[in-house]
Amino acid sequence: MNSLTVPNDILLEEVAAVLDEGREAVITPTGNSMLPFIRGGRDRVVLRRQDGMAAGDIVLARIGGRYVLHRVLGVSGTHLTLMGDGNIRGTESCMASDVIGTVVEIIRPDGRRCSPGKGRVWRALKPVRRYILAIYRRLI
Repeated sequence: MNSLTVPNDILLEEVAAVLDEGREAVITPTGNSMLPFIRGGRDRVVLRRQDGMAAGDIVLARIGGRYVLHRVLGVSGTHLTLMGDGNIRGTESCMASDVIGTVVEIIRPDGRRCSPGKGRVWRALKPVRRYILAIYRRLI
């Protein structure tokens, strides 16, 4: 199968348009900010527009001209705090209107599909996440 690499600003604008029509979109994220649950360049994610976000949801958001696929840490009205599962510090803030879509399914390279879950245990492990990620990165 041939692949085509398209710049994020072009691709994700089209993804937003598809989601606005009420359809789903499947993308292959890049980067390691969502390790160990989403492996950049290998896993694919199914995105859908959903009303209301809650802590634990994984969302694709436009923040300051760039796009991030991160987990929602907290919701305060229409204000969201995001952080990648593979990050050990640093958060992003955005408005609910900046969210393009929510991950509803993760597709592994072998075709298996799994639910993204809410990451409750992983979020609770934040103080020791650095060590777990260091071991994980050596194993993959």
